[in-house]
Amino acid sequence: MTVFGQARRGLGGSPWVWALAAVIPLGFLVVFFAWPVAALVTRGFLDETGAFSLAGVQSVLASPRTWRIVGQTLAQAAAGTVVTVLLGVPGAHLLYRRRFPGRRLLRALVAVPFVLPTVVVGVAFSSLLAPTGLLGGLGLQESFAGIVAALVFFNYSVVVRTVGALWARLDPRAEDAARTLGASRLRVFATVTLPALAPAIASGAALTFLFCATAFGVVLVMGGASWGTIETEIWYQTTQLLDLPAAAALSILQLIVVTASLLAANRARAGSERALRLLGHPVDVPLRRGDWPTVAITATVVCGLLVTPIASLVARSFTTPHGFGWDNYAALVGRAEGTTVSVWQALWNSLGIASAATVLAIGLGLLVSYVLSRRPASATGRRVLAVADSAFMLPLGVSAVTVGFGFLITLNRPPFDLRSSWLLIPIAQALVALPLVVRTLLPTLRAIDPRLHEAAATLGAGARRITLTIDLPFALRGLGLAVGFAFATSLGEFGATSFLARPDRPTLPVVIYRLISRPGAENFGMAMAASVLLALLTATVMAVAEWLGPKEVNPW
Repeated sequence: MTVFGQARRGLGGSPWVWALAAVIPLGFLVVFFAWPVAALVTRGFLDETGAFSLAGVQSVLASPRTWRIVGQTLAQAAAGTVVTVLLGVPGAHLLYRRRFPGRRLLRALVAVPFVLPTVVVGVAFSSLLAPTGLLGGLGLQESFAGIVAALVFFNYSVVVRTVGALWARLDPRAEDAARTLGASRLRVFATVTLPALAPAIASGAALTFLFCATAFGVVLVMGGASWGTIETEIWYQTTQLLDLPAAAALSILQLIVVTASLLAANRARAGSERALRLLGHPVDVPLRRGDWPTVAITATVVCGLLVTPIASLVARSFTTPHGFGWDNYAALVGRAEGTTVSVWQALWNSLGIASAATVLAIGLGLLVSYVLSRRPASATGRRVLAVADSAFMLPLGVSAVTVGFGFLITLNRPPFDLRSSWLLIPIAQALVALPLVVRTLLPTLRAIDPRLHEAAATLGAGARRITLTIDLPFALRGLGLAVGFAFATSLGEFGATSFLARPDRPTLPVVIYRLISRPGAENFGMAMAASVLLALLTATVMAVAEWLGPKEVNPW
């Protein structure tokens, strides 16, 4: 009997169909992720003649610049994580534990920053903190504090949704009992609520650290020459200095950082999922008078940190040398200096590429989620699924810059000579979006009551009919949200695309970065207008996806 034998639900004793469903996405992961990343790591241990050598790694490790950049990466990620958790926990309490008019709209607003393209977030904060910006007097342009603020903006919803999903299901009777016995609100939170929330807080913190450590677009736009990270240094060594061995050696360092972060995130997520399975249905109550601290903190974060940068970006997009007007938007139809296409052409390129990437990510995500939702009876089978779950989450942690760099050195010869093909970018974007698709679809499939499969099998339904009549309808419940995540992620992907985009077919994020990299008020104004356009499109996609998707799904 195979390790997948005696499946307790879903396939009605057809382990080979189950295994076949795993082959396609596993092959995709090996060819387009494991192979490029392994080839890149190997490149760091080879000299110019192709012989094994530690000279490249030793040179990078001996450089003070390397350790300064590693320290900056860890410091920015740690500071961003701490601040995000401190601000996100009150937001989770208000948005998932309390009921009030407009809560659903506020949840959607909080979720938008995470799916905004990183280059747009960088541009928004740069315009806000520039000397001529709304907060220019603070002197935070190209500063550590400015980058941390942008990282908190980007990851706030991760902590809110992760902690909120658990908090919404906590039994309030333990807190009420402690209050009845005379404990203050602060003591109840510290001794009753906080320990219960610990698995979700740890999961949200680990994911936030992971995303902060790999926030390529934000740091590239805002960091300048002073606050680079490992990821931006890989990009610099590759595109500016053409030093591939040094970039490969730096990629090894980054893999160590993100692998450790991903392992911690997976362990914390497993603890959070176990806690969720032990709890009942969501419970919320109307706002109380004692909730004013969480209301104040959340209102300050939403208005001051989430809304202000985007509002500043919109205002700057209408600012021209002649005052306020539509000139920057009108200029989008023309070709700006340093670009080969107009912004509108780049937008159409992005839409076409994102559509292809979404189709690919959804198809693979359905197969992966279908396989991972099974519950084999044997312990070996369960361990295999746990390993597979972690493997398909790896693209979430490994830098898109590393993946894009790996594509360039591997997919350039038969049978996978794709370097000149337009398919290379959708494949890279689908790889980045796949973990989010799986994390969205998997909860809906795991929520299927096993008794439904048992009853169908008892009535004579075969594996195919069980899949089509039970599993597929449940999967479709989360499909709208999964499509939204996949499309929005692909639309704004910048790390891998910056390596792979052809000069005659750039995507909109690539064009935006090229515009802000060129001097001149016209280029800057066009970059602001293009960023607003991309942010509006991304937010619209996610708003529709949130409306169509199941409200109980938490992809983290």
